[in-house]
Amino acid sequence: MLPIQKVVCPTDFSDFSYEALDQAGELAAHFGAQMCVLHVVQPMQNVYPFAAFGGFVVSDETAYDEAVKKSAEEELKQLIERHSFANVRVRALVRSGYSAEEIVAAAQEENADLIVIATHGLSGWRQYFFGSVAEKVLRLAHCPVLVTRVEKPQEGA
Repeated sequence: MLPIQKVVCPTDFSDFSYEALDQAGELAAHFGAQMCVLHVVQPMQNVYPFAAFGGFVVSDETAYDEAVKKSAEEELKQLIERHSFANVRVRALVRSGYSAEEIVAAAQEENADLIVIATHGLSGWRQYFFGSVAEKVLRLAHCPVLVTRVEKPQEGA
């Protein structure tokens, strides 16, 4: 595993993923590694599985996918600008598909030495039915995975 030369850190733009991003940045700075900040957008077919049957969603699927990807690219650019990654080369990457599979594929293609991912994200109730993204990444990844445990804020705190 050592030395770490490239770190992939996925984000879903949640506060939980920002904690993992900070930790990934610290690790990348410590090792002089490059960091790839990744966001995976869900294509319309994943979000609205009945869209293929017509009448359920009135929209141009290609236009929707392109608009979502463009929006994610802009948000990712702003996220990287807001975080201070001292002396770390940071690259943004947006992919489309199922989150866990795309995270693992991106890490493989990037020849990542480490994936840093948060335990929680925006998945909410879906996690209970489909399993967490972090868990799937752990099972599928070709490289070590650092799963950062981020506690949910307590009510009233």
